[in-house]
Amino acid sequence: FGNVNIEFAVAILAQATASRLALTFAMPLLRLQKRLAAEIKKCGKGRIWLDPNENNEIAMANSRMAIRKLIKDGLIIRKPVAIRSRTKVMKNKLAKRKGRHTGHGRRQGTKEARTSSKLLWLRRQRVLRRLLRKMRAAKKIDKHIYRNFYLRAKGNQFKNKRVLMEAIHKAKAEEVKSKQLREQNEARKEKARLLKEKKAAKLAAAKAQE
Repeated sequence: FGNVNIEFAVAILAQATASRLALTFAMPLLRLQKRLAAEIKKCGKGRIWLDPNENNEIAMANSRMAIRKLIKDGLIIRKPVAIRSRTKVMKNKLAKRKGRHTGHGRRQGTKEARTSSKLLWLRRQRVLRRLLRKMRAAKKIDKHIYRNFYLRAKGNQFKNKRVLMEAIHKAKAEEVKSKQLREQNEARKEKARLLKEKKAAKLAAAKAQE
């Protein structure tokens, strides 16, 4: 029984091989048609699609005119360029914004090479100066406060916008307070002067009566 099974398997294998070879020789290769279509469509041969159901008709076309007709009929098509998906890149970028994939093992280059201190300085100065310009344009600060804080920002006194805002509000509050104190002092001085004049007038009147 073992020999019979082996012979049967060999016979089946031989039959399958013969049918495959017959199919291969029966199907036209269509290399010429593919090359001509690639030249006409100005692309590579890998991007040319030939309709498998119309192989015999395509095989008959052996000139550029015939290939152009097949292209017009839709039997030969130039496949679109394969698009590289950006999904994984965007997903990785979102993860990096959250702080993932940025550990010591992922870093290449020194701290200064990755993000230079000069670039950080430029960004901070631009943010602070933009805020000062905006506040000056909105009449929230005058030119004297603007100049004072501009120079202080240049001197690296404020590490971010929040600290600068707090300093501006504090300076404005102190200015209002000092203005109130000046007004109170002037009012007190004016009152004392009036009292002094009144007293002097009284004394002059008393002397005149004598």
